[in-house]
Amino acid sequence: MNKFIKISLLLITFLTPFLIITSAMRIALSPIFYTVEYNLPDFPADTYGFTKQDRLNWANLSINYLLGSVSDDEFSALQFADGTPLFNDLEISHMVDVRDLTVGMLLIWRILVAIFLIAIYLGWKYKWLRAITFALGNGAKITFAIILTILIFVWLDFNQLFTVFHQIFFEGDSWLFYLSDSLIRLFPIKFWQDLFIFIGGFCVLVSSLLLFLSKKYGNKVKAQK
Repeated sequence: MNKFIKISLLLITFLTPFLIITSAMRIALSPIFYTVEYNLPDFPADTYGFTKQDRLNWANLSINYLLGSVSDDEFSALQFADGTPLFNDLEISHMVDVRDLTVGMLLIWRILVAIFLIAIYLGWKYKWLRAITFALGNGAKITFAIILTILIFVWLDFNQLFTVFHQIFFEGDSWLFYLSDSLIRLFPIKFWQDLFIFIGGFCVLVSSLLLFLSKKYGNKVKAQK
């Protein structure tokens, strides 16, 4: 196995967790997740008056804003039937920050997808798909370790994990809101707990599949080392 292939396989191993995690995040940004979430029997009702349909409508517009389908002006202009703005200035500022993070994440995801598709094509063309499968399996093991750590924190103290996450990615207390603010009413703590669990579950499922494929098709590569 030449040096180029070895370096490529190490890169695949290292990048696999990022591909799996960002793929889970991309799926979570689809209508599937929040639609299922709002229809869960134990999802808390909004004590300030949002109906399920209100939440679905406003969540759809909020997610589309993060994805770039709704402009800054359109998002800022959202309002209730009485003309009151849906989001206050602090909420809009926070959503701008989240949108910027989302754009960056989606760019990374697209680049990773392109890299892995090219790697799989080259592996098929030059007959080193087994080696790629083995590298994916190693990447899956790393993903397991990362996700297990996160899920342990979710179970032990989600509020602390949530706080640390925001302290890393956002400045000051720009992410703190009143319970009566629309962002909290649309996306209460239950929403975020389930989101972390969904991402973790997706990553575990995909990693398990990659490990299965690695054991089935990648063992010959290991034996040759």
